[in-house]
Amino acid sequence: MTFADKVRAIVKKIPKGKTMTYKEVARRAGNPKAARAVGAIMRTNYDESIPCHRVVRSDGSMGGYNRGGSLRKQEILRIERAL
Repeated sequence: MTFADKVRAIVKKIPKGKTMTYKEVARRAGNPKAARAVGAIMRTNYDESIPCHRVVRSDGSMGGYNRGGSLRKQEILRIERAL
């Protein structure tokens, strides 16, 4: 299983109403220094079964979101009661 496959599997399991940081996803995928790589993997994710909107920055800011921008990401997380 590649690092990208591990990242997608971890993100797929983030429950509604919860978030994880890019760094935490990287750590769980086996490379704690690969937070930026997690961001790149999420940026190219178009599989709607992988809730990439639930991955946020360590400082609490949203980061990017390829399905409508960071404001849309924030809106979805509010609807899911994650914020």
